[in-house]
Amino acid sequence: MIRRSLTLALAVALTPLTSHAADLLQVYEMARNGDTQLAAAESTRLFDKEGQVQARAALLPQIGGEASLTRNHSKYDSIAGAGGGSATTKTRSYGINGSQTLFNWSQFANLRAQRDVSKAADFTLDSANDELVVRTATTYFNVLVGIESLTAAETNEAAAKKQFDYADKRLEVGLAPITDMHEARAQYDQARANTILARNALEDAYQALTELTGQPVRDVRGLPVDFRPEVPANRGNVDQLVTDAVGRNPALKAQELQVSAAESNVSAARGGHYPTLSLGGNWGKSARWGDNTGSASQTPDATTNAIGLTLNVPIFAGGATQSGVRQALARRDIAQDTFEQQKRALDRNTRNAYQALVAGISEVEARRLTVVSAQSAYDASQVGLEVGTRTVLDVVQNQRTLFQAQVDYAQSRYNFLLARLQLSQAIGDLEISEVQDINRLLTVDASSKLQSNSAQ
Repeated sequence: MIRRSLTLALAVALTPLTSHAADLLQVYEMARNGDTQLAAAESTRLFDKEGQVQARAALLPQIGGEASLTRNHSKYDSIAGAGGGSATTKTRSYGINGSQTLFNWSQFANLRAQRDVSKAADFTLDSANDELVVRTATTYFNVLVGIESLTAAETNEAAAKKQFDYADKRLEVGLAPITDMHEARAQYDQARANTILARNALEDAYQALTELTGQPVRDVRGLPVDFRPEVPANRGNVDQLVTDAVGRNPALKAQELQVSAAESNVSAARGGHYPTLSLGGNWGKSARWGDNTGSASQTPDATTNAIGLTLNVPIFAGGATQSGVRQALARRDIAQDTFEQQKRALDRNTRNAYQALVAGISEVEARRLTVVSAQSAYDASQVGLEVGTRTVLDVVQNQRTLFQAQVDYAQSRYNFLLARLQLSQAIGDLEISEVQDINRLLTVDASSKLQSNSAQ
């Protein structure tokens, strides 16, 4: 697979990330070029595909050549008055031999198994690409949620500081008990701690994005305030979606092919009991020359050639063949059980993603209204504090409720988008167009929002 598939214009757009906010599509392209998990998946695919080439090679003609040159020196001792002597001979030979399998059940079955493994490798890589989309979106959305959380935490800290100062001044003039000041101080310290935790969580989210893409990305784009989620038109029947997932999910199809390969491996193991038949032939030339106590001699070149059939009948192998069959059967059972478990998990995950998508619309709206209500309650408590009908503790409590509502609202919006991608991934319908559709929704420079909040 060629990962660098987008246009040069997009590559140019990726360059000035330090001065312009990056969107989801740009970060995804960076991840495709820099993610080590996807690179490992591509290498694994290439590795698995070579198994088919090697299995086919075992069934093709095997041809080899050889040549040799030998020098042999012998010395004879004298016996019963006869003189001793020595002899030196040299021999050269060269030839070519070949063989062709005519029948070998194990090799035929192994080729079928490797073909299935090769096909499974393609689906596994497709699944890795889909997984990269979801991982990229998850990491990207975590950054956006972190920005929203830190913004809310800083606002909450500033409000808590204001209420603490107000309670302290009222205590000085005798208009409030000391308990109000202590409570306001406790809430302010808690707000400061929340800000520190939110800042650390955001920094970790940034680091996760760097780990995924291989380069730092600090400025990102997020959803506008008026975002309203909608379920895609082709996501209406959950039972049909489950059926589509079982038939199209690349990870499940890869496991199904692994089961088929395991069946072929069982057949290959049983082939150890069957005879094999092969055709073989060779051609060669040899010559010998030398001397015997000074008298030289030489034989003419000898040419040999042969062709024949070889039948090999296995009789007894110490029980190794039967053990291999049992081992292959166990591996097949493992593959079948893994396939069944993966199928059940896919059914559950598809339904869960669908429910999250459908319920997400209501959740986002409910969370939005919660923010509106919490803001109204906070504003009312501020007015009540000024006229004496509310205490500082009431204001602090409403501010804390508003802070949590803002965080939950941000989380629900990005969870909805993630559920949309996860559902498409489950049914095997996750295309780049899905990322583009979601990317068009991200129109706000989220990082600038955080910067402006810090400046205030």
